[in-house]
Amino acid sequence: MMLLGVLLFAVNDTLGKWLVGAYTVGQLFLVRSIAGLCFMAPFIWRTGPEPFLRPPRPGLQLLRVAFSTLEGSLFFWALTELPLAEVMTYYMAGPIYVTALSPFLLGERVGWRRWTAVAVGFGGVVLALDPSPGSFSAGAVCALVGSFSYACFMVATRKLAGTPGTVLMTAQLVAAVLFGGVLVLVQGWTPPGALDLVLMLCLGLGSLSGNLCVNQALRMAPASVVVPYQYTLILWGMLFGYLFFGEMVGPLTLAGAAVIIGAGLFIFMREQQLRGQVGV
Repeated sequence: MMLLGVLLFAVNDTLGKWLVGAYTVGQLFLVRSIAGLCFMAPFIWRTGPEPFLRPPRPGLQLLRVAFSTLEGSLFFWALTELPLAEVMTYYMAGPIYVTALSPFLLGERVGWRRWTAVAVGFGGVVLALDPSPGSFSAGAVCALVGSFSYACFMVATRKLAGTPGTVLMTAQLVAAVLFGGVLVLVQGWTPPGALDLVLMLCLGLGSLSGNLCVNQALRMAPASVVVPYQYTLILWGMLFGYLFFGEMVGPLTLAGAAVIIGAGLFIFMREQQLRGQVGV
């Protein structure tokens, strides 16, 4: 289930890169979010109005959807300039940023081992970025800011752990619809053909389906077993980027991806070990 969920995310991201070449980010964001809301409608109806009218910590809720909207839109903008696998590599550094932020925003203690892994992970990001006057682009800035926004989104989600998942997902989709609508007013609307419209709708369904698969995987097996498989996303990104766009990832990006994956896996395994010690 975890591998299937990650594959769905990769297919969805590839589809997004394909469409963003012909349509604006706002248009993709708007149609994708409307499709997601239609899919969520039965769950919203079942939940009832009360949780939506009185959400806990409304200020943090707004901040969370702002980070969600920012990271999603910046991902699409980064895809307009960077190879698919490279953008995915930057976003896979999100858990490393979360660990770095957790002592300050979550009050969690981070020991020297994880701080070392965080430093190594940051080094992997710099390596993948290949900082030079010729390589540092607007797409790289979008990917970096987007991946940091993704980390902030995950921190906010962790702080809102008691909020029903339907409320959290609905808030994200409503914010994305509003943001996409504003962007469409600014960027304009390109009438899509029937096939492209279906593909845009699939963007919303693919993302939600991937999340459902990941959630099911976490119900069926311990996180320590299934979560490491999330890094197969980079492998899919390399394969789909080559097959559909003729993209070849450079050696520095590959090396940076390997460092990020290694640091992320170490942090995850260390956190699982510490949770086991607390449980004992």
